[in-house]
Amino acid sequence: MGGLRDVVRQELVARQLDEQIAGRFPVGRRLRVLDVGIGQGTQALRLARLGHQVTGVEQDPVMVAAAREALDREPEGIRERVRLVQGDGRDTGVHFLPGSFDLVLCHGVLMYVEEPDPLVAGLARMLAPGGLLSLLVRNGDGLAMRPGLAGDWAGALAAFDTTAYTNRLGLNVRADRLSELTATLAGIAAPLHAWYGVRVFTDTAADDAVLPADLETLLAVEERAGRTDPYRGVAALLHLCGVRG
Repeated sequence: MGGLRDVVRQELVARQLDEQIAGRFPVGRRLRVLDVGIGQGTQALRLARLGHQVTGVEQDPVMVAAAREALDREPEGIRERVRLVQGDGRDTGVHFLPGSFDLVLCHGVLMYVEEPDPLVAGLARMLAPGGLLSLLVRNGDGLAMRPGLAGDWAGALAAFDTTAYTNRLGLNVRADRLSELTATLAGIAAPLHAWYGVRVFTDTAADDAVLPADLETLLAVEERAGRTDPYRGVAALLHLCGVRG
């Protein structure tokens, strides 16, 4: 289990994904899952434990090694359900046939891509009809929240008029606005079906913040805020779910 911010992110996304899967696929159906930007494999391994067949794509060799290490700790039956591919998420068409997957995840990736639309369109092509596309992005409509809550008034003022920001790793990256991604999803025949906020109240927590004793209550608050207006609109992250027509 990671730090507080990561735990909130992974747990909320898991609950939201499970809700969407339960509402879209028959109970007990084993899904074909593509996780683009698999990272350390948190969501991929969780889905494999639930019985789904998962293919993970990751460009960063350090993250590939971390995912393989995490996978090696799993029982053989789970390891057999996971395939790791080292490559660029923009090249899914090179590795897979269109319509090959029921569920495509792309979490924490778009902020590193200067032009996200071609990547998102490529991901949508990987979906079978009725398949689910899950995107986790930095919220471009809430960029002023973190500097504002930290008392960085100049940074907060500047954040209202941009989608560029510097993340905690010191990298210059970009955020996405809900309205623009909604239009993108509609244009690639995977229109927005549901969206959630992630980390409404805990985004400013320190990287080494420990988990509180009342973690379940904290998660319940974050989960409620992530699906309730106006709170979800200022969340640090947005979780968008589109459905392939």
